[in-house]
Amino acid sequence: MNPQKIALLTDSCADIPAELCRQYDIFVLPLRLLFSDGEYLDGQTITADEVYERLPHEIPTTSLPAGQSVEQIFNQMIAAGYEKVLAVHLSAGLSGTYNLVRLMGEDCEALEVRAFDSVSGSLGIGLTLIQAARMIEQGCTWEQLLQAVPQMLAGTKVFFCVDTLEYLQKGGRIGKITAVAGSLLQIKPIITFAPTGELINVAKGRGRKAALDKLMALFRESCPKDGDFLAAVVDGGIPEEGDALRDQLMPTLSDGTEVIRGQIDCTLGTYVGPHLLGAGFQVIPDWRAL
Repeated sequence: MNPQKIALLTDSCADIPAELCRQYDIFVLPLRLLFSDGEYLDGQTITADEVYERLPHEIPTTSLPAGQSVEQIFNQMIAAGYEKVLAVHLSAGLSGTYNLVRLMGEDCEALEVRAFDSVSGSLGIGLTLIQAARMIEQGCTWEQLLQAVPQMLAGTKVFFCVDTLEYLQKGGRIGKITAVAGSLLQIKPIITFAPTGELINVAKGRGRKAALDKLMALFRESCPKDGDFLAAVVDGGIPEEGDALRDQLMPTLSDGTEVIRGQIDCTLGTYVGPHLLGAGFQVIPDWRAL
């Protein structure tokens, strides 16, 4: 536990590699997936690969964590001696998890809980928790942390190349994404999060290679020209292609830029389907000046 007794909380859609969750003692709430044969906990009782195998036959219903799970995690934090909780969750435009944790946090007298809507997903959430953990290790105070988090969220951008819009449409998570006609033409959309937290499409390519070229161009155009940032690459069941995307991005990054490598979780995998590739970044704030 860190000396300032600040716990870090997120949900299974943050896609933080397990070794980093262990290293920084990040608490993770699993979202739920409801198949015809029962309920599964994202990343705990079902894997993303198992979800992809089932998707052609059944698209599950997804649900925010159970209130009992939130209460249990709060109790674990109290038992471990934590006094404050920084919680960052999946975009409220896609899930009610943020509001659930915020409301239950207000009722938890033993902890001071501050919850933030990431307005993002996957490592767009995870980078915030990773940076927060490192800042706390470096002596960042609770007050500085609460000022830095909005800066981190505002300095975050993620882009995803999805194989098809079929699952977003069937799952009702299409948001403001306009339908891309021409599946026979192999049109691959590039999507991101709007300021409202909904998913929107920002580009498309004809074929996988053209779409990935667009994704990398958007990444390079959006990256800050000055200052330090963390980068991220994620994949949906295609780790070799994810590694290749990381290797393609590395030469465009300044020396010393760290790339966090993650896998898409079950819940987001249900929304977008298999074969997703994504890249994003988050600016590292000068928290000592706050």
